[in-house]
Amino acid sequence: MTRTKPPKRTTPRPPIATSRIAWAPWAHGARFGGRVRVLSSTRAGAHVGVLIEELPPGKQSCPAHYHLSEEEHIYVLDGEVTLRLGDARHRMKAGDFVSFPAGQAAGHCLINDGDRVARYLVVGESLPHDVCVYTDTDKVNVRALGEIYDRGARRDYWEGEPGDAPAPEPVRRRTAKKGPRRRR
Repeated sequence: MTRTKPPKRTTPRPPIATSRIAWAPWAHGARFGGRVRVLSSTRAGAHVGVLIEELPPGKQSCPAHYHLSEEEHIYVLDGEVTLRLGDARHRMKAGDFVSFPAGQAAGHCLINDGDRVARYLVVGESLPHDVCVYTDTDKVNVRALGEIYDRGARRDYWEGEPGDAPAPEPVRRRTAKKGPRRRR
């Protein structure tokens, strides 16, 4: 009878006071910016991240996008924002919730077109093989490759393949002489 090892256990972590986590400000140009508190990190092998974000008036949360493999959830804690979801716009206020299922081909982002800071909770997956599509700029982020591509540069499956050329010669393996086996 073989015994299997018990599952590796991690030490339980106590609750944390979110007020003790420093805000990390970020910005990209005049359009994008805010600050974030990372409550859980996906860097330690977990695949779900939890953040509290603040979006100042006049700012957009991120480029409009959707994920092929990841889902995201947003719960508004304070203030108001406008959710862009595909071609529609929805006003959200404290207490409102929205989710974005994996593969839902409708770009989403938040815009603060009000006059005070909006605060919201974000819960989302972070999977190593996700593909993210940016709907306003027609880009694709292939996370496994660490590369972003222009969708306008699409190619046909057979493009560049020599259809009329003969098939390459198969690689021939040398056969080993039979004799005593060696340990490696």
